[in-house]
Amino acid sequence: MQYRFIHDQRLGISLPQLEIEWENYSPACQDVILEKWEEIRGKIPERIQEIENIINKKQAMLDKEEDFETSCRLNLEIAELASLINDLWIWYRTTQHITLD
Repeated sequence: MQYRFIHDQRLGISLPQLEIEWENYSPACQDVILEKWEEIRGKIPERIQEIENIINKKQAMLDKEEDFETSCRLNLEIAELASLINDLWIWYRTTQHITLD
C-alpha cells in the first residue's frame, strides 16, 4: 500500500500519509484516498465545536479566577486549544483534485 491514514492524537483525527507524490497515484487510487479523506474531513467541524465548548468553559472559569497562576494556566490552555482549532481549519480546507490522465 502506498498510502495510509494515521491517527493524530493532538488533532483527534486521522491524517493521510502519502508515500509517493499525489500525481503518481492512479485515478482509481486517488478516488479511494479522497473518499476516505472526505469522510474524515466531514467530522472536523464537529471536532472544532467540541473544542470551542471546552474553550468556553475555560473562559468562564477564567472570568471567576482570582489566583494569578491558575489564570495563567487557563490562558495557556485556551491558547493551545485555539491553536488546535486553527490547525483543524487548515486541514479542513485541504483538498486534492483527481488528476486527469
